[in-house]
Amino acid sequence: MNATPAPAAAGATRVDVPHPFRRLARNPFGIVSIALIALMVLVAVLAPWLAPFDPNSTRVELTNAPPFQGDYALGGDMAGRDVLSRLVWATRGTLLAGVVVLGVSLSIGVLAGLLAGYYAGLVETVGNGISDAVLALPGVVLLIAMYAVIGPNILLAMAIYGVLVAPIFYRLVRGVVAGVRGELYIDAAKVSGLSDTRILFRHVLRAVRSPIIIQSAFILGAAVGIQAALEFLGLGSPREASWGGMLDLAFRNIYVSPTGVLWPALTVTATVLAFVLLGNALRDALDPSSGRRLLTSRQRRDARSRAPRRRDDPAPVPPDALLGIRDLRVGYPHGRDEVRNVVHGVDLDVARGEIVGLVGESGSGKSQTAFSILGVLPPTAVVSAGSVLFDGVDILGRRDRLRRVRGTRIAYIPQEPMTNLDPTMTVGRQMVRGLRAVTSLSKPAARARVLDLLRRVGIADAEDVARRYPHEISGGMAQRVLIAGAVAAEPELIIADEPTTALDVTVQAEVLDLIRELRDERGLAVILVTHNLGVVSDVCDRVAVMRAGRIVEDTSVQAFFAGPEHEYSRALLRAARELD
Repeated sequence: MNATPAPAAAGATRVDVPHPFRRLARNPFGIVSIALIALMVLVAVLAPWLAPFDPNSTRVELTNAPPFQGDYALGGDMAGRDVLSRLVWATRGTLLAGVVVLGVSLSIGVLAGLLAGYYAGLVETVGNGISDAVLALPGVVLLIAMYAVIGPNILLAMAIYGVLVAPIFYRLVRGVVAGVRGELYIDAAKVSGLSDTRILFRHVLRAVRSPIIIQSAFILGAAVGIQAALEFLGLGSPREASWGGMLDLAFRNIYVSPTGVLWPALTVTATVLAFVLLGNALRDALDPSSGRRLLTSRQRRDARSRAPRRRDDPAPVPPDALLGIRDLRVGYPHGRDEVRNVVHGVDLDVARGEIVGLVGESGSGKSQTAFSILGVLPPTAVVSAGSVLFDGVDILGRRDRLRRVRGTRIAYIPQEPMTNLDPTMTVGRQMVRGLRAVTSLSKPAARARVLDLLRRVGIADAEDVARRYPHEISGGMAQRVLIAGAVAAEPELIIADEPTTALDVTVQAEVLDLIRELRDERGLAVILVTHNLGVVSDVCDRVAVMRAGRIVEDTSVQAFFAGPEHEYSRALLRAARELD
């Protein structure tokens, strides 16, 4: 059948990627945390003008005064000092201590991580040893022990704490840089004559700046908590107002003035929570993939109800079709309430014994359509409309029905064979386990069948391959193993997602011949997801061309290569001929 051509503009799915600052501004937790931190900074800067009294001045008549009575808004402490004024002035010391911790840990950890990750070898070995040794030290205990040496110098103590947490930045930066140093753009920078210093700070550092910013927010929150803990233990200066020191005095006097504990505890909690929330918001803003969220059942129902419907009823599934897809629509959350579709009303039929090639450029929706049939879409996906009829039964989104056919009547051949084999198990063991999971065969019978299937797919020494681990066999042999596993339960439909992409030309031809032979022997229906028109011409009976989530042409292979009707199909064919 020929699908009605869709206009390019209507078929295109445009997904806007907002700037990180815009994503941060849309996050309510980000807004609240920024507002709290901005308020704290403002209070610290304007402390001399905002504090109603001197933080160390005492008034005996207001000793342990309750809040909201007398001149002291939040009451007085056990020495007759204004609690509010001391909270305001203590904000300065807290901010300064956090900046010291962050500055020291960034300076040491980031620089060491850059050098270790980029140069590796001896530099990385030494850096790892020092990092492990520092992390093994009990930080708080060490700071308490050093009080006898450094005295009540909280800034020096926080600088030492910055050294103790520097390995966190070191490990983070080293890990990211180790993955980046082998990238082609780094090699290109070396070839162009750039020095290592310029490469490190102009190219490599850009790759780690987002993780550094995110981790910095968490380190600041930890610094506030550690500083308050040290001062609560009495390691701060009694002459300077501090939240931990106020908490210490309030606990000593808790039976006389119970509310005195409340104000410093709330201040410390709110500040630490603000930095933690900011770290989470920055993570979502700088890494959009981490912000993907699952929709609730109600949101999914709303998305389905808002999905555009066809004006006419979809065509009935032909009686000889094993698989019939009608009006399939798949989308993903975008923003707070919007769902952007990536598959728009797909119709596709596959008859028994027929090989259908599903072709199109990357991002056209081929794999999303295949995953919808298999029921393995990501958790964030929203199927807003459509049906997938397998042998007359709708299996789309029906877990109970999918369990009865998936692995038995419907099988899957993935694109990357090595990543789909368990590296901790031998080939034979995992194939036997998979076969026994969907059949009632005994272990010896399942093993005999597995060995027979391995021979059937062209593996001569099946016993030897069955004893090997995936890393001990070639890519072509791994693909044959997956094909053998796919047909083990004698399915009626196989979905093959780019099964020849990772193989060389000779092995590609052998795999395609094998798929064709299995179709002829067993009457299999096959959906072959590919972008290779040469593969389509070699093995397929029919071709369905996808563009921007729609099937724009569905015709026989002979008619397609004789002269496709849709302009996009003609462009694909011209591009393939030019490449040839």
